[in-house]
Amino acid sequence: MKKLILLMSLLISVTLTACGGESKATEEISVYNWGEYIDPEILKDFEKETGIKVNYSTYASNEDLYIKMTQSQDQYDVIVPSDYMIEKLIKEDLLQEVNYENIPNFQNVEDRLKNPTFDPENKYSVPYFWGTVGIVYNKKAVTDPVNSWDILWNEKYANQIIMYNSQRDTIGVALKKLGYSLNSTNEKELQEAKDLLIAQKPLVYAYLDDDGRDVVVQGDANLSVMYSGDALLMIKQNEDLDYVIPKEGSNIWYDSMVIPKNARNVSGAEKFINYMLEKEVQAKNVNYCVGYTSPVKGVKELLPDEIKNSKVAYPDLTNAPELEAFKDLGEFIKVYDRIWTEINASNL
Repeated sequence: MKKLILLMSLLISVTLTACGGESKATEEISVYNWGEYIDPEILKDFEKETGIKVNYSTYASNEDLYIKMTQSQDQYDVIVPSDYMIEKLIKEDLLQEVNYENIPNFQNVEDRLKNPTFDPENKYSVPYFWGTVGIVYNKKAVTDPVNSWDILWNEKYANQIIMYNSQRDTIGVALKKLGYSLNSTNEKELQEAKDLLIAQKPLVYAYLDDDGRDVVVQGDANLSVMYSGDALLMIKQNEDLDYVIPKEGSNIWYDSMVIPKNARNVSGAEKFINYMLEKEVQAKNVNYCVGYTSPVKGVKELLPDEIKNSKVAYPDLTNAPELEAFKDLGEFIKVYDRIWTEINASNL
């Protein structure tokens, strides 16, 4: 009888443990972010500090993120879209409002980055990084002045030019070269941009994503459209490189953390967002990502001189060419889709 009681006690103990009655089951969150956009040590530090395991995965473009959000069964607790995509996700009711009582570190965010046009009341988004888009070029190989988008159409540099494999970015470059808005909904202007990009294709080494960085650093191409953060990393790896925002103007972008409507662990998501806004965590992340600009006050002073004093990471916006953020174009994006398909289908 005693053996039976002991056996039953053991079975109850095991059952309680398995059901969480005695054990502390590991809490988890799923984070979906751009590639190479966080120091992996930060994820480990967060897990140690909070006991929350981070399931981390990456995407290559806002459009890839949107497809995953709308056409798959995958669920994420934190995602990091760009301005126009956040605007789109808000319109489609795919995001939760942020409870700032659980994110006290929001007070650390630069005032000028609060209440952005894509989220005017900061109901849904918390800044992650910001920056610009310009041209990275090799100062020894490119002998002409690099101050205009025109250089990317110069036949002298045939097969040395990299364009982004990104619809909004690449069509946007052509629109700015022509003197138009990045957010143009004028079909005549877009037709001109399409023709310009098709005419450029024989000069283009390739349309690439993040892998374009290594191509330029290694000297296999000498001109590339590039995000500012990537540009500073490349300059650090190859001192012959430099970065410029063309005189016709360019894109200023903002990536922010948001919580999807179908998030499984909102509390964990809030803890992660709050953690990412700590000054020391931000400084560590900027050091890893090198040139992306922190939205948090006081981080700049914690950075090494090559980042802190960099015109790439911290440009003088008062004297910069005209900078525009991308906007969600609603149904008109289908015109961009068609144009992008036609550009890609044209022969080199």
